[in-house]
Amino acid sequence: MAKKLGKVSLLCDEELALILTKLLDPSDRKSFSQVCKQWLRVEGLNRSSIRFLRPDFLRQALPRFPNIVTFETPNSISDTDLEFISQTCPKIEVLNLNLVTTSLDLGLKCLGLPALANGCPKLSKVILTGRSSITDQISVSLINLAKNLTYLDLGCCLEVSDKSLEAIGFCSSIRYLSLEWCCKITDKGLEFLANGSCSKTLKTLILAWCDRISDSGVSHLRRMHCLEHLSLANCGRGRKITDTGGVAISAISTLKKLSLVALVRVTDRTVVTLAEKCINLEVIDLSDCRLTGASIRAFARHKLLQSFVLRFCNVSENDLDHLVSRCRSLKSVVLDSETLNQIRPRLRKRAIKVVTVC
Repeated sequence: MAKKLGKVSLLCDEELALILTKLLDPSDRKSFSQVCKQWLRVEGLNRSSIRFLRPDFLRQALPRFPNIVTFETPNSISDTDLEFISQTCPKIEVLNLNLVTTSLDLGLKCLGLPALANGCPKLSKVILTGRSSITDQISVSLINLAKNLTYLDLGCCLEVSDKSLEAIGFCSSIRYLSLEWCCKITDKGLEFLANGSCSKTLKTLILAWCDRISDSGVSHLRRMHCLEHLSLANCGRGRKITDTGGVAISAISTLKKLSLVALVRVTDRTVVTLAEKCINLEVIDLSDCRLTGASIRAFARHKLLQSFVLRFCNVSENDLDHLVSRCRSLKSVVLDSETLNQIRPRLRKRAIKVVTVC
């Protein structure tokens, strides 16, 4: 045994690091780190991501992982801890503070985020979902300091308003933006986005459940030059967006994925126009919309559509058969179980293969 240990000690850090790259199972990495102090140190230096379930141990444990690029915690964390993270792990690129629903946002008062953005120049992805204490002041500071920011999730950050969107509008690096349940966002905020430099870079925009948005704001989005994924699900409480806004969206020719869930004032006029003009659409969700068979049949000649979600819609077997038989790119039509049970016995063979339930 002593002889074997002697051979192990001859391995340099670089050789151990190469061995470590072959260990994909976390339990194997843990076993690796328990061999000796050298192996423990090497494992820590070569860790790229870490998830803290107990932030109270952060100051003791984090110095062992100075090269991590992804930091995650689903629990509350203090501002001083965020500052400590920036000083200890300056290579961080991804910060995930997605707050689980069972936690209370008591520790984070927002002041540590700018310090982290300033101390981690490569920071590009920030997830702050559920952090209700995030205000415009802190989000604007974060946006201004994180020069490489490409992904920002502010979902359920209830204090975020149009002032944050004004700052985001000037962010020429942003590619993904989620504002789901940000109830202070208004049409003016969307105007800031559409008129800013981010209109040339933003590819994903999630506006689900933003109840102050109306046709006026949605119409501004036609100036988003490369938008590929847009969610307006339950926007404006489902009634503030009509065909005026819906038809305006059809001008976004780059759209690949679109959700208009529960927009009950959107009619066939919008959907037919989308089918004609949004030729790159691959996924469209019209669940809980008040549509007729004309909307379904409008996509029969579409060349790229892969998924059509029609849960809780008025769907007939004839319309569905027409769509499936002519839209050759279609891979799935998603229905609710009640509708599927009603029409399934009368569907043709190909339609039965394509239709799924959710």
